[in-house]
Amino acid sequence: MGVVQRASRNFIPSSLKIEKWEDLSSFFEDLQSRNIDGFDQLKTWLKDLSELEAVIEEDGAWRYIRMTIDTTDEKASERYKTFVTEIQPHLATVGDALNKKLAQSKAVDQLSGDAYRIYLRGIKNDIALFKEENIALNTQLQELAQQYSALNGSMEIELNGETLTMQQAGAKLQDPDRTLREQVFRIMQSTRLEKHQEFDGLFNQMVSLRHEVAKNAGFDNFRDFKFSAMGRFDYSPQDCFNFHESIEKAIMPISRGIVQRRAERMELEKLRPWDLSVDPEGREPLKPFEGGEALIQKSIAAFANVDPFFGDVLQTMNDLAYLDLESKQGKAPGGYNYPLYESGVPFIFMNAVGTPRDLVTMMHEGGHAIHSVLTHDLELTSFKGCPSEVAELASMSMELISMDQWHLFYTDAEDLKRAKREQLEDTLSMLPWIAMVDAFQHWIYTNPSHTAEERKETWQEIEARFGFDQIDWSGLEEGKSYRWHRQLHIFEVPFYYIEYGMAQLGAIAVWRNYKKNPSKALGDFTAALKLGYTKSIGDIYETAGVRFDFSEAYISELADFVQEELSKLG
Repeated sequence: MGVVQRASRNFIPSSLKIEKWEDLSSFFEDLQSRNIDGFDQLKTWLKDLSELEAVIEEDGAWRYIRMTIDTTDEKASERYKTFVTEIQPHLATVGDALNKKLAQSKAVDQLSGDAYRIYLRGIKNDIALFKEENIALNTQLQELAQQYSALNGSMEIELNGETLTMQQAGAKLQDPDRTLREQVFRIMQSTRLEKHQEFDGLFNQMVSLRHEVAKNAGFDNFRDFKFSAMGRFDYSPQDCFNFHESIEKAIMPISRGIVQRRAERMELEKLRPWDLSVDPEGREPLKPFEGGEALIQKSIAAFANVDPFFGDVLQTMNDLAYLDLESKQGKAPGGYNYPLYESGVPFIFMNAVGTPRDLVTMMHEGGHAIHSVLTHDLELTSFKGCPSEVAELASMSMELISMDQWHLFYTDAEDLKRAKREQLEDTLSMLPWIAMVDAFQHWIYTNPSHTAEERKETWQEIEARFGFDQIDWSGLEEGKSYRWHRQLHIFEVPFYYIEYGMAQLGAIAVWRNYKKNPSKALGDFTAALKLGYTKSIGDIYETAGVRFDFSEAYISELADFVQEELSKLG
């Protein structure tokens, strides 16, 4: 339907229903029993394996999607739990066996080109990392992540007789009424603090299990294991430290200047935490749309104006009801684009309440969706699974490229300028937070025997390094010490976060190219996304016309460009 055709099945019956492992086992037995020493045999085998992977991943995707849409739906939660506890453990074991079969094939050396070089590099890495005893541990970790999601989704506040989700409450922090903002902030913080021991307890279990996984795989710590498991072949922990330092030197002075100007415009000597989201001139919050349907229709129009194909992607998703955008009680927090490798059309989930941040999130997830569709025709399912440094380049570039179409959301010229200004300030200001979260995780997992109190103290030290003297947290220090509890990546997908920073730099460079020559920049950008993971990260960035570079000089150059664009907005 629409922009992409569902992949045809040649190996797996279209009638297959996956309820238990036994529904899948015969297909893996078939693959395991074949002779793949001939090149044609190997190519057919890879095609069938790819088809099976797409079918299974899409089934798991739908279970996750339905569980997050309503965390109170016991049936949906149970189906997801069944996949995690009863199907995935078998997949790990048979996957290792098939990896070894592939690596031992006499025809494997005939698989040529960058795509297969990268694919086989990952296979060999997976073989080296696989340990049978880690299967049960990883299952436990996924169950803990589900508990974190449910705990987050369960939090609500009462405000003047009204029950609000945390996302709905967060929107109140843009209200010009400072008394109301303070009230909401304090209620939100106290609500989170009431559960901080539960969050800490979950995380303690996660750290312990993750360290055990790393030791089983022969690593000294989970950080080094995770770098290998995530396939970070193109950069090292030292590159991450260089990123932290470059952000501290090149971005922090700019970010502190932005905060200082906010304080001056609000005529406050010191800002309080509830002063950071409101318009500094006391204007009513920007309202780019009213309701999920308006967000959908305006987003389709905006994407179509950038490129008709982009608009077709969102229109197709809407036609299929593959968009669940509005915040509601019981819904898991956050937002995501979930690729559906067999269907080819992904699913977008988010918690929109009508804020500018929701608009940006939609542009972001829409970028992921375009990427998903552009990679659908790649030969193997594995070629479509991009590293996050590439995936986030797609999404964050669309945040910036789409700004030329934001007049569809903001009909008032001053509102439009204000929204763009906020977006560009946020583009720079998010980089220190990313550095903080990443630095924190490096410490956590290279010091696995730490106590909860030591962890709290370390977070405070990192916050001081990337902090702002203009913000007064007096009386709120305890809540500030647990702000990291809100960052679901720390709990659910450890070390997956610095990619946002790397990709943000790439996105700024893509946008800079777009401002100079829209058609060429868009062509380069689309060509890069079509590659999936058939080239190295550096080569994909180069195809997009940008650099994969964390140096202070390059980051300063990009920051200067953003500041120039800010100055044009007045």
